[in-house]
Amino acid sequence: MSDLSDWFNSQPFFTRWWLALTIAFTIGGRFGLLRGSDLILIYDLFVNNFHIWRPITALFYYPLSPANGFHFLMNCYFLYSYSGLLEKGLFDGKPADYAFMLLFNWVCCVVIALLADIYFLMNPMVLSVMYVWCQLNKDANVTFMFRTQFKAMYLPWVLFACNLILFGGGVMELIGILIGHLYFFLTFKYPQEMGGPALLSTPAFMYKWFPNERTTVHGFGQVPRRPAEPTSAGGRSWGRGNVLGGS
Repeated sequence: MSDLSDWFNSQPFFTRWWLALTIAFTIGGRFGLLRGSDLILIYDLFVNNFHIWRPITALFYYPLSPANGFHFLMNCYFLYSYSGLLEKGLFDGKPADYAFMLLFNWVCCVVIALLADIYFLMNPMVLSVMYVWCQLNKDANVTFMFRTQFKAMYLPWVLFACNLILFGGGVMELIGILIGHLYFFLTFKYPQEMGGPALLSTPAFMYKWFPNERTTVHGFGQVPRRPAEPTSAGGRSWGRGNVLGGS
């Protein structure tokens, strides 16, 4: 328990609590401690009955079953890996900026879910964060099933294609990709590469809630100039993969 506590406390703040709440709500629903029907996002209950908690609980709750248990574990792994890499990388020491990215992606997920009758937000939210990391570290090498190697920028699309072809899904992945691309385009690509104005910036009040912790190597809003360290990737049924060129 001491080792688990030390590991938990060593994780970045937002990644730590996002993962913890996801596990807690999901397990609570699985064993009947919480009612799943009270946690999912339903348009009529949210809009007409003022169940204002549902957009939040729909982010953390995932309906476990024997058929999707492994998919839930892989999503938790992606959350832990890519949210942690972002929070400890580009957003290191800038919790307000990272919180705003999560808030922006979450609001986009909620809007799309309400319009499309989507009840759970874990899949698109995790994929949106993964997409941002993959674009910021697009030259990093990742491995996939059968030790296939490709650039990180293709990873979200590989996951989308695999779910589409093998399982007839992919909608959640596609939504996550679109949301992640919207954030990346407005924050990095449009102002830096296309010379446009900054259309998306962290509100001042969030810096009061989450003040900067220390000076970082590269400031927020600047894409890393050198390739990131190689990382690994997994899929629905291919495990974590292997680190390329890492220690």
